[in-house]
Amino acid sequence: MPWLQLIFETDEEHAPALAELLSDEGAVAVTLEDDADQPLYEPPPGATPLWQATRVVALFEADHDMPAAIAAVGAAWAPRELPAWRLEQLEDRDWSREWMDTYKPMRFGANLWIVPSWTEAPDPAAVNILLDPGLAFGTGTHPTTRLCLEWLDAHPTTARQVIDYGCGSGILAIAAALLGAGHVWAIDNDPQALTATRDNAGRNEVTARIDTALPEGLPASQADVLIANILAGPLIDLAPHFATLVRPAGAIVLSGILPEQAEQVLAAYRPWFDMAPPAEHDGWVRLEGCRK
Repeated sequence: MPWLQLIFETDEEHAPALAELLSDEGAVAVTLEDDADQPLYEPPPGATPLWQATRVVALFEADHDMPAAIAAVGAAWAPRELPAWRLEQLEDRDWSREWMDTYKPMRFGANLWIVPSWTEAPDPAAVNILLDPGLAFGTGTHPTTRLCLEWLDAHPTTARQVIDYGCGSGILAIAAALLGAGHVWAIDNDPQALTATRDNAGRNEVTARIDTALPEGLPASQADVLIANILAGPLIDLAPHFATLVRPAGAIVLSGILPEQAEQVLAAYRPWFDMAPPAEHDGWVRLEGCRK
């Protein structure tokens, strides 16, 4: 059966409301896409990032009453004028299969892989994280996540206590556990992120070594490694707190930092940590240090 695709050209402010209206009018699926080739930075926990120019794409069954649906959306949108739109017919294809085919196993460093759960691990003897990719954030495709995974691959966490602060999908916590960590605290201020982390930990059979908590639920103890992949502003604000969470000679790993922000973040951490030079990948920076 062919499908109909209704496409609106709008902006980040209006896209969510328009998507909700299209869902109410019977769209089988609604997606939001970049309409101007604009990069998205790693968002703070709990935030939903959108592009300034956003394309709202609604998928309808071929026999759907599109004139009525468009009229209903227009009436709900009034007195504002509907954004520019177009209607396209799509050939019948296995869209779920095509989506799955776009995600392939990815290697980080020498021995760490992210493997979509429906594919075969290229190297069964490697450390393989099974994941169902959703948003790019937290699946390994974002440079900040890659930088942290590569650090973990190069610094095995065997028997060490680890904190993943701003855990998102839990990918870094799971990587640390699979690399041998004795225990991992996965911390996030978004309860949905903690749920996703627990689900992914179960898929990778490391639930027994990962505990999740909101920031205020983290016990007063010190870790051997603290990883925080968030943003430069929160990282600077959290520097004194992070210093209390890392034991002497412990490691801190920070990402979500633009190159021009690196020196300011380094300055915030130098009172407590001996900081190494930045590592950069694809316009993003990772910082690491050793607790004094």
